This record gives sequence, C-alpha cells and structure tokens, in this order.
Amino acid sequence: MSGSNISLLFKNLCDNFFNVNQDVEAVIVSDRDGLVIVGEKREEINMEIVSVLTSVINPVLERIRDEFSFQQFGTASFDTENHRLLFISIGKLATVSLVIDPMASIDKVSPYGYFLAEKISQILNAQSDDMIQLEIPNFEYEVKRADRLNNQIYEMHLDTGGKYRFKFIIVGDHEVGKTSIVRRFVENKFSTDYRATIGLNILSHSIDFLGNEVKFSIWDIGGQRFFQRFFQTYYAGSQAAFIVFDLTNKPSFENVVDWFNQINSALQSKELPVIIIGNKSDLEGERVVSYQEGVEITNKLAEEGLTNVSYIETSALTGDNVKDAFRLISYHYIMKSKDLEEERLKKDVLREIEKILQKNRTISITFITKSQYWNPGLQILNSILSEFKIQNEVQEKNKHLFEYEKGITLKNYTYDSMDVATSDGVLCIFDARNQDHIKPEWKDIVIDIINTLDDKKVALIGIRISENSDWSTLLEEFDVNNYLEKKMISLLFFKIGEEYRFELFDQLKVMFNYLNTIS
Repeated sequence: MSGSNISLLFKNLCDNFFNVNQDVEAVIVSDRDGLVIVGEKREEINMEIVSVLTSVINPVLERIRDEFSFQQFGTASFDTENHRLLFISIGKLATVSLVIDPMASIDKVSPYGYFLAEKISQILNAQSDDMIQLEIPNFEYEVKRADRLNNQIYEMHLDTGGKYRFKFIIVGDHEVGKTSIVRRFVENKFSTDYRATIGLNILSHSIDFLGNEVKFSIWDIGGQRFFQRFFQTYYAGSQAAFIVFDLTNKPSFENVVDWFNQINSALQSKELPVIIIGNKSDLEGERVVSYQEGVEITNKLAEEGLTNVSYIETSALTGDNVKDAFRLISYHYIMKSKDLEEERLKKDVLREIEKILQKNRTISITFITKSQYWNPGLQILNSILSEFKIQNEVQEKNKHLFEYEKGITLKNYTYDSMDVATSDGVLCIFDARNQDHIKPEWKDIVIDIINTLDDKKVALIGIRISENSDWSTLLEEFDVNNYLEKKMISLLFFKIGEEYRFELFDQLKVMFNYLNTIS
C-alpha cells in the first residue's frame, strides 16, 4: 500500500480513536531505528509534542528492546514529567507509542491501545484490496448497547424478515486460525503469511439467514496469555462465542474447556450460544484430534448445562464449513432470542391475568375458529396457564371447554355454534389467505359478537393474510362501525401472517391489558 494511503488511513483511524478515548493525546508509529513513520495528535495539542516526544521515545525504545527483548511482540509503559507513554510492539519493524494524559490510568487505556495497534498493523501490512474497518469501539458503551439490543429483540417478531445484530467473541489458543476464519468469512480470503492478532480485532459483516438479516459484530481476541487481564473488558456484552482449536494441535483442543470456563466466569451465563470449532480440517494427514473427540467435548459441556452448544470442523484455507459455522451461531442466537421473547410474553400475560383475578375473581375467554382442530390462540393461552391446575375439561361437537383453578375459563367454538354471552374477551380468527374479499358470513359473525358481548368487554378479530393481500380492502368490507356505536366494547382487527405465534402472544397481552384497565 502506498505511503499516501497509509497516512490517510492512519489519520482517519486516529481521529476515530481520539473521539472515543479522551486520555490519549497523540499516537506515534516509529520504525526499529526510531524514525517516525506516521504520527497524529489532538488538534488542541501543540505540534511540537511529536518531535519532542520522539526524542524521548527513541532512547526508551532502545532500552526496552535491550532489556525486555520483545522483538516479536511486547509492551511497556514509561512516565515523563508531563506525560505517560505506552509502547506496543507490532512486529520486528515498528512500535506504536501512545502519549497519555499524566493523570490517566494505563490499565484503562491499554485495551484501547492494543486494539489501535492491531488496526495500525493491518494498515502497515495491507494489500491494495484488503478491507480495514477503522471504527473504534467504546468498550463501556458496547456493553450497554448489547443490553439495549437484547431489549429491542423483545419488540420484534422473531420469524422471517427480522433484523438481528449481535456481538460475539472468537477465542482459542494462539495460532489456531481464529483470524483466518474471520477473514475467510468477511473477505473470502486466506493469507499464508501468519501475523498474530495484537490483543483484539473487530469486524462487522452481514448475512441473510432464513429470511432474516443478521449483522455480526465479530470480536477476534488474541490468544496470548498476556492479554488475559483484558479479557473481561473484551468479553463484556457478548451474546455468543466461537471457541476455536487446531485439529493438528492436541494442547489447543485440551484447552477448550478452560476457554469455556473463562467465558462463563466473565459473563456468568451458561445459556450463551457457543460453537466449538475444530479448524484446519484440510490437514487430514496431520490431524491429532478426531471428529468423535470434538463431539465428545461438546457433549460434555452440554451435560454441564450449556444447552446452546454445537461442534463443527472448518478449514480457513479452503473455506470449508466456514459460512456454515456462522450460520450455525445465527441459528442458536435467534432460537435463544425466540425462547427469551416467548418467556417474557408469557410472564407479561400472566401478570395481567393475576391483576384481573384480584379484582374480579373470575375471567372467561372465548376462542372462535372455523375448526376446533386449528386454534393457535387457545393453544398458546393454555401453555401460558400451564402453572394453573385444570379442574374440568369438556369436549363436545363444536365446543371445547377448559376450567382452571382461580376461576379461569377458556371456551372454544366453531363459527356455527359460538356463544360469547358470558365472555370477558373473544378472539376470533378468519383465514383470508389468497382471497381478494371477505366471506359474507364473517361480517355476520363479527356483528353477532358485538351485539352479544356485554359492555366493557373486548373482541379481537384476527385475519390471516398472504403477502399479496389487500389489508385495507378486507378491513373496509367488514364495515361494522354503526354497530359499535351502540355498544361500549373494544373491537380490534389485526393481521396474522404465515408466522403467527408471536403475533398472537402480543394480541393476548393487549386483550388482558384492556380488561385489567377497565375492570
């Protein structure tokens, strides 16, 4: 890459860095002989600081090289009268020097410093078509954003057409191929020149997964044990993980459990979706870990209560199974999100039901469908009420009744036999898929519900539609406003798509919330 491109990328990188970390005043990259390759400072910092500090840095670097011998990689800090200096080696030929406010904490700046050093290393070693993402994370903000994204998931319908963004970490021993897997996935490239990740590399990439847009924030964390004191910072807010080992390196496989325990200790969550990856499957003749051994260690973690764990073997060299590994982690993450969403909605509905029972002591809900054999609303509410004991169940032609303890009654009727006279709430479903108009009897059914329900009750009318359905036209054809004016009931029409489960959860919550409000 040309010198002008390096300078431009470096300037943009440092501008982003200064915006995130207020403690760093300047960044200087020097070669092994102490000559400055590039340097950037904050606007308010005097330009002379670069030349002055360069004269300070050179003998310090020489001393560090001589005394600590970190030609491949190393770090050290040094205090002057007016500044603190943090040095990070990025290989044999260059060193990054961070000029820090004298009152700042080195431990607080260091995680950012290693990330910056990683990006500078990428710039210095980049080919013309390499993709380098220059965003700088705010580690404290990343944790809050992860929490906020979790909350946003609760507002989504988690079927198709969803948009998911989640942070996940890739960990494992040094040189097992973590960065190669990431690069194969993001850029579809493989580099034969190995370069260790300096602490941390973060990349973003999106895929389409079963009709959902999934955007990964991939945190590729260096495997050197030196960085362990920063793992807590890098792990925080993670929502999934890859643990990578080398199929030709037995110790890296034996350390998988240690890596998992470290993640669990940092995040306190054995529900974290985790993929165990055996990399370098192309080196079949050098393999020392069998496929069965990979499965066994995965089963061991599953037996310890880690439910969302899978095993897959990849080759970053050939690309074999790399995309599948990311699709697999997407599946685990989305399914976990569905489980969390359903559990939350159940609790919300139960909370509203309990409030109603405290006031009214009884509650009666009626479900109306074309056939008793397909009634998803009743099935969902029965699952929500599973903690209550059923005291009586009656099934007759065109009628199904459940009487729970605490005065809860659920009734299911077909269109031609419905009775809503004593109901607090009604949920009626019509199937208008691939239809341009409603059936005339549907309007009669809705009018009958309006006329029969007592005041201050609620009726939900769900209409199943196709992608090409004209919702406005279907709704206009019901035309029941004149009947509603004579009654004090709440009537709500809502769409039901092909994936309807969470839509019905939401509508049941609306029903019970309304009944609780007016009771």
